[in-house]
Amino acid sequence: MSSYTIALAGNPNTGKSTLFNTLTGLRQHTGNWAGKTVVMAEGEFARGNTTFRIIDLPGTYSLYSNSADEEVARDYIVFDQPDVTVVVLDATSLERNLNLALQVLEMTSRVVVCVNLIDEAKRLGIHIDLEKISKRLGVPCVAISARNQIGIENLLDQVEKVANGTIVPTPVQITYSDQIEAKLVELEPLIAKTMNRRFPTRWIALRLLDGDESLLKTLRERMQEPAESFGEERLTHGQTVCH
Repeated sequence: MSSYTIALAGNPNTGKSTLFNTLTGLRQHTGNWAGKTVVMAEGEFARGNTTFRIIDLPGTYSLYSNSADEEVARDYIVFDQPDVTVVVLDATSLERNLNLALQVLEMTSRVVVCVNLIDEAKRLGIHIDLEKISKRLGVPCVAISARNQIGIENLLDQVEKVANGTIVPTPVQITYSDQIEAKLVELEPLIAKTMNRRFPTRWIALRLLDGDESLLKTLRERMQEPAESFGEERLTHGQTVCH
């Protein structure tokens, strides 16, 4: 029996938590992240011979560590490395939501884009070209209505295929100015040697060039941890609320 960990990321009010509740039902509990006052919800469900553990990350507009919520979501995707990160977008506000999706794609290639509220978009006369979005982003893109449980099976099919390697996404890589790209060429080998090649060296280099003090602090803390502790869940004070 296979087991995968899935993270749900998205802007506030995209229906991300509705999707989480739809998938997990009563099999969920909450707690606080280690050293944070930020609440983390975790749940699980089985589908066929596969068990899914779902982490509902805090809703954020970016992952640039401007708040505790953003730091939690950022660190989980980068360091704990879920098998798949599902980025939940609002079908009625794609342009605003895609900013977060592009940030996640710089952190990990194991992504499925989930366009939620597709029924509301249709009501408003909005047409979503899923195939074109998928091709431009380089990852699977699925339309759903979490509230009305439309498209859930298709979403889970794509998630499982990315998790087990049947689908290998090739995310679009944003190209920056020549000056920044030259700095990235210098920094990435140093980061790979210091940290570990399984971490997103290009993204870390970009954040260091941007002077991200929060990330610097986290990197120092992580480098002091035993190697086997990387990727462990950072949830503490768990309190079961549903069974």
